[in-house]
Amino acid sequence: MEKKLLKGKVNNVVTFIPDGDYYFNKALKAMEKDQMDKAYKYMKRAAELSPDDAHILMQFGILEMDAQNFEKAYELIHTAYSLDPSEAEHAFFLAEISGCIGLVKDANKYAKLYLDMEPDGMYAQEAEEIIEFVQYEEDEIDQLDEEDSEKLIAQEKARRLMENSQFPQAIEVLEKLIESYPELWAAYNNLALAYFYIGETEQSKALLHHVLRENHGNLHALCNLTVVAYYEKNDKELESLLELLKKINPYDWENRYKLGATLALVGQYELAYKWLQSMKKRGFFGDSGFYFWLAQSAYFSGRKEEGKACWKKLIEIDPSKEGLEPWLHVKEEIDGNFLEHNRDVIIEKISSDYGAHRMFGFFLLSKSPYKQEIIAHPKLIDLGNYTAIEKLCLAYALGHQFDENNPIEKYFVRSMQVVEELYNRCGPITIEVQYLYQMWFVLCERAINEDYQFKNVKALAASIEYMFHSTINSKKVTKKHYAEKYGISVSTLSKYVEELIQFLPFD
Repeated sequence: MEKKLLKGKVNNVVTFIPDGDYYFNKALKAMEKDQMDKAYKYMKRAAELSPDDAHILMQFGILEMDAQNFEKAYELIHTAYSLDPSEAEHAFFLAEISGCIGLVKDANKYAKLYLDMEPDGMYAQEAEEIIEFVQYEEDEIDQLDEEDSEKLIAQEKARRLMENSQFPQAIEVLEKLIESYPELWAAYNNLALAYFYIGETEQSKALLHHVLRENHGNLHALCNLTVVAYYEKNDKELESLLELLKKINPYDWENRYKLGATLALVGQYELAYKWLQSMKKRGFFGDSGFYFWLAQSAYFSGRKEEGKACWKKLIEIDPSKEGLEPWLHVKEEIDGNFLEHNRDVIIEKISSDYGAHRMFGFFLLSKSPYKQEIIAHPKLIDLGNYTAIEKLCLAYALGHQFDENNPIEKYFVRSMQVVEELYNRCGPITIEVQYLYQMWFVLCERAINEDYQFKNVKALAASIEYMFHSTINSKKVTKKHYAEKYGISVSTLSKYVEELIQFLPFD
């Protein structure tokens, strides 16, 4: 496939991640239809892909402001203004969002700037109202000072950079912030996470231990060390940290949220549920992340219906999460004997040196309750190391919608329908049956490269299962058995066995 792409024989494969303009235009179309949930989702993706496009950042900032996510909106709009200060609209919305978060001096300044730029502009009346409001309320509003403003801007910028996996840029922002404010522990914690995500684990741990020395009992630092130990599989340190976390009783919502999310991430679902549910009972209205961890901890602590209800709430906030429930492919309880339920096996497969193993790993990922955890970790997924077919497998695992008018994508989807047929017929994947799937992905990769069309899904599933079992015990395996199992004729099975044999790696 790679050669075909280079030669131009396949020139209309849908890009795995389209550019910012693509999503921006989709957002505008959704807004025209008053589909604001979709508009938000598309605009967020546009901003992620075009972080230096002032117009896109401004529009996303306005959507965040409408959703009352004022701190996020402020950082986006402030960045847009910094990128293009000559645009009067940027000045006006910077004035409006500044007022929303208490920066009344800035609100006054930018409202006046807008009127200087466009005295008869579309927002002239609103700008005058901002100025009047500031003058009337100036003595009563508790303003954030200039230092608070600087901290807010920098931390929100770093947060957005980290969300977009732009960790070196986030590190630069946070290190400058720490130079100016050497006791801003939140910045240290975020910097430690950024270093961890680029593989600088020792630097990450050093920063977290520094925080704990200087700010004893800093819960965020303890939680971050717990996450590092969990991903490093340092069971001894993880157990010690968990014993400490179990003794902590945070009062404020921010620390309860951090503690609950951390415990849910490392699989301590009962205790995670305790803290997150305590927030919900007291009237906390969380963001999408809060409902993600509450849903997961509720479901996997045995409160399945409550978990599903929380996920429904999450989808209301972020419709892009529909169909990504962490329990979606879990039949009953998580069973480590099934490979799709084994986090370590999935990571081992997707990190393998063999393409077929990675493809199989992505299929396991599509069925795993650990999918969100694995794809959220930037060290585990590296697009630069995957072939075109492997990227399609990853896209499939992430629920990407394929264009079946494109031959390559059409044939790829059919090949995955064969795997789904096997999964439905054979049940959860055990250590023994994994080789059946790996055999299919070896054949599948070669077949796609040869433009094979995968016409009869059931016949192909029957054929690969027959071929696999016949290599193990040829005397007891009959074509009739597998033909009946899949509801096809023996002659059809024989035909597709012959077709697949040509893709076996004899050389």
